[in-house]
Amino acid sequence: MIDFITTGSKILGLIKGLPEVANSLYKQGQKNEAINRILQELGLSPTEISDDVDTVYTYALIDYGVSECYAILAVLRENEIKNDFLEAYTNNDPLTFLNKVKGFLKKEPGLKEDIEQSNIELSVELEKFSDIFISYAKKTTSPKFKIEGVYPDWDFNVIPTEFRALIEEKTGLFCGRSFVFQEFDKFINSHNKGYFTVIGDAGMGKSAIASKYILSRKVPCYFNIATEGKNKPEQFLSNIRQQLIIRYRLPNQENADLRSLLQKASEKLSENQKLIIVVDALDEVEQEGSSNLLDLPKNLPNGVYFLLTRRPYNLENKRLNTSPDTPYKTLDLREKQYQKWNDQDVREYIRLFLEEDQQDQDKLQKWLQDRSISQLTFIEEVAQKSENNFMYLRYVFPAIANGQYDNLELEDFPIGLEEYYYTHWQRMNMEGKNKELEVFVLFILSQSKVAPTSKIITEIVQKKDEFKDIECLEIDKVLDKWVEYLSKEKSQGEIRYRIYHQSFTDFLTKQKELDKNRKIFEEVVISIN
Repeated sequence: MIDFITTGSKILGLIKGLPEVANSLYKQGQKNEAINRILQELGLSPTEISDDVDTVYTYALIDYGVSECYAILAVLRENEIKNDFLEAYTNNDPLTFLNKVKGFLKKEPGLKEDIEQSNIELSVELEKFSDIFISYAKKTTSPKFKIEGVYPDWDFNVIPTEFRALIEEKTGLFCGRSFVFQEFDKFINSHNKGYFTVIGDAGMGKSAIASKYILSRKVPCYFNIATEGKNKPEQFLSNIRQQLIIRYRLPNQENADLRSLLQKASEKLSENQKLIIVVDALDEVEQEGSSNLLDLPKNLPNGVYFLLTRRPYNLENKRLNTSPDTPYKTLDLREKQYQKWNDQDVREYIRLFLEEDQQDQDKLQKWLQDRSISQLTFIEEVAQKSENNFMYLRYVFPAIANGQYDNLELEDFPIGLEEYYYTHWQRMNMEGKNKELEVFVLFILSQSKVAPTSKIITEIVQKKDEFKDIECLEIDKVLDKWVEYLSKEKSQGEIRYRIYHQSFTDFLTKQKELDKNRKIFEEVVISIN
């Protein structure tokens, strides 16, 4: 057992005496060193964590404190707040904890003033801390930290609900990409505002990079998703507006344009504080005219930065013009200078998949054992075949685990994402006459702007004479066959389907087998869009 009251006071003093540790994704080593130094001072092990709840809270307090807001740390180290947190955790009730903290601050005007002067959003910081606490709870492996058999996912509505599942999926086995975060940190620390764009081919991990940054830093964000029809300027503005109004407490801004919102938010920033907004997949934006995509301002207020991702572009479709006083920088993942880092990250991702993926790990290991292939050989061969494309790996591993590659030797694996799609298309014999139903279903999914249900797909399919007797169950079987290429989302009690990645939609549009379905689809497209 730990004496938390005494320990909490010690932590505050030890952290205050530390040199400033930048909250940077690529300086994790520096942060770990600071954490370990404090743990040593307190006589705690950095690797063996007791499942005593006060001890786990102490570890989380140290982890948060070395790089986050000192004013919040001063609140979290209070025994009353610790007890409120643990009670709320047991009841899986984060909003009650938030209200308890607000109530505590009313009684402590000095602490409240410190937080207000820091100009931070309380809910953002409390969500950061709760994420850290849960990460240490998991390290104990004790079931006492699970609620009804699972670890809670505390949500203070910092990240928009519509993007949380996507971010979680994209960061599940995230590794590496430190060079990207390092370059972005250099940019924001060298300029007082600006745009930073990560460029890469489909499947190179741009969305995962964006998701990791959002999850780690709890910054405002928006994901353009063409397959869901979430890629219009007005949708972006509405979403970001709501995030900024809540985060920076901006009154009477319900109809403000982006430029005004950014200006108002920037005026709320304290010295050295930054407003960073992450926008993914700029290339998927649907917008007429020639103005900047998403109507992003040519000039940004001081302290405001955008981290953007997009596919390669030419000058005609760049559509992001900036004024001379607003810095603009790109990082192209395809450039030779990043080849070594891409190689390392892909190999590490493959290793993680082989050793830590809960769903397919055992099946992949058996596939290797049955063919007497060493893990090192597999990693090297598949990394080369993938051409450093993470989406390739995301498809290949489940295919191996599901037995689709049982009759294929390692050296015969397709090379690159495009060839992977084509090879899979051939292996599924999609040009055969008995595949017309599957082809039509895929065409519907590739053309739909709103994710359709199985029932809606069935109704569209039945418009073709040869499929008029098709039942929903048969459509479900088709969807199950292509499950690794689809995403499911639950809306109003119904399961809706969309193609998982834009690159597969791009591939489908090139297949001549789909063209013959265009007329019948266009006749009924109004029923789903």
